[in-house]
Amino acid sequence: MLALSGSSRRNPLLAFGFLVFFAIVAYKAASYVIADDMTGLAYVTLAFVGCSFVVAMLSDWRNGLYFFLAWLLFEDLFRKFLGNNMAIYFAKDVLAAVVYLSFFVAYQRKEVTSFRPPFLVPLLLFVWLGVMQVFNPASTTFIYGLLGLKIYFYYIPFLFVGYAFLNSEAELRRFFFVNMVLALIIVSLGIVQSILGHTFLNPAVIAEDIRELSTLYRAAPISGAISYRPTSVFVSTGRFANFLLVIWLLVFGFSGYLLLRHKRGRALAFLVFGLTAAAIALCSSRGIVLWSIGSALVGVVAFVWGAPWRQREVMRVLRNVQRAALGVGLAVVILLATYPEALLSRVAFYTETLTPGSSSSELQHRTWDYPVRNFLAAFSYERWPYGYGIGTLSLGTQYVARIFHAKPPTVGVESGFGVLILEMGVMGLAIWFVMSFAIIVSAWRVVKVLRGSPWFPLAFVIFWYAGLLLFPLTFNGMQPYQDFVLNAYLWLLLGILFRLPSLALSAQYAAASQIPAVSQNSAAYAPRMR
Repeated sequence: MLALSGSSRRNPLLAFGFLVFFAIVAYKAASYVIADDMTGLAYVTLAFVGCSFVVAMLSDWRNGLYFFLAWLLFEDLFRKFLGNNMAIYFAKDVLAAVVYLSFFVAYQRKEVTSFRPPFLVPLLLFVWLGVMQVFNPASTTFIYGLLGLKIYFYYIPFLFVGYAFLNSEAELRRFFFVNMVLALIIVSLGIVQSILGHTFLNPAVIAEDIRELSTLYRAAPISGAISYRPTSVFVSTGRFANFLLVIWLLVFGFSGYLLLRHKRGRALAFLVFGLTAAAIALCSSRGIVLWSIGSALVGVVAFVWGAPWRQREVMRVLRNVQRAALGVGLAVVILLATYPEALLSRVAFYTETLTPGSSSSELQHRTWDYPVRNFLAAFSYERWPYGYGIGTLSLGTQYVARIFHAKPPTVGVESGFGVLILEMGVMGLAIWFVMSFAIIVSAWRVVKVLRGSPWFPLAFVIFWYAGLLLFPLTFNGMQPYQDFVLNAYLWLLLGILFRLPSLALSAQYAAASQIPAVSQNSAAYAPRMR
């Protein structure tokens, strides 16, 4: 609002327009209150808040990025309670466009720093193929193609936004603190919902399109224990579970950074880490539980390998690992003491379906047999060499078929790599591999550069997240990459990753300038700053 008032002082016409808009909104709101129409009042309130955000975002794209992230994470909550309205669904895309516009204006004024991604060529090649697939003759409507372009490529510009955004350590800490606060709210609500069931944080009458996604229960095959799959503020259990994996990695990496660099914020990181561990245990998603445990083990090894050995920080890293394990253990003990049924029903489901010796084990089936069978099934369709068109098997095709009366696709597999083949042909999968390997190799080079520095934990978890999303998670299904939350965070975090070396170098020069040069090696020494 400060940005809004500043713009109004510089432009009286803008101030007058905003006052007129405010008067119209106040009139409409009063009408809805008199008519006792709370749904209409909610729409008017959202419109007013949204327009205020847009004006503020145009004035400052950095604050606009925070507005976008907040709406990105809480948009589904409004969708659930307002009947899955599609206008709300596309609001985040409008906000993203405003961020892009504001960022572009700042770039034209030379107020931001940009870069050329090392994987730009394969990325552009993948975008080119996607655009060509819009005109695939097998696609029943070009709307599917537009949907595919949006889902696959719309958030790629956040790669450049993230790079320019990270211009100081203060901004870095602010970014992760804001994300931890947002995660604290979402994770806490998810824990409460997993205990109370689907009646909490869901409307009494859920829209038909999302009803099944919000009311899923798991049953342990042997004991029969029932557990609810929470959605928290999201419309689906899968999105909440995937969000937990993202936050698990980010908090894990940020905690390592704080340990080596800054004391302030460690308590908040410890709290969010413990709550996230509890939410993962209660989410009833076997894949997320396994990936979280595996990522933590890999992260521990990586942090020890990348610790500043010259400054003898390895013991501090090991103590941080002990604190993390303590936080997880404390979260489990509290759950077991307060809500044992909620925790034990999930434990029964995990052990009965994941233990290799269990008579109902699905470990081999879900991790290998099922996804491989679906991937190979993509080659049973006649158009596998050149595909059926981008977007024809993507998330949201049901809305295109219903709104535009388009013929729904008659093909489909539950494999991300298989979806790439059916949408963009075998060339699409090949280019995906080239692009993904280019991203991972480039990210790994940054990780190696930052080895031995406080920024290494952050760099590694971003690299690990990109690798998980582009390969194993996509192998199992295309939904994680096409999920707007995971997709936006992927490109934004990659931009931040490639800016970290410059940030580290600036910090080293700043530290060296404060220390009198006593030897030739003193300039190369980068002490920890608190």
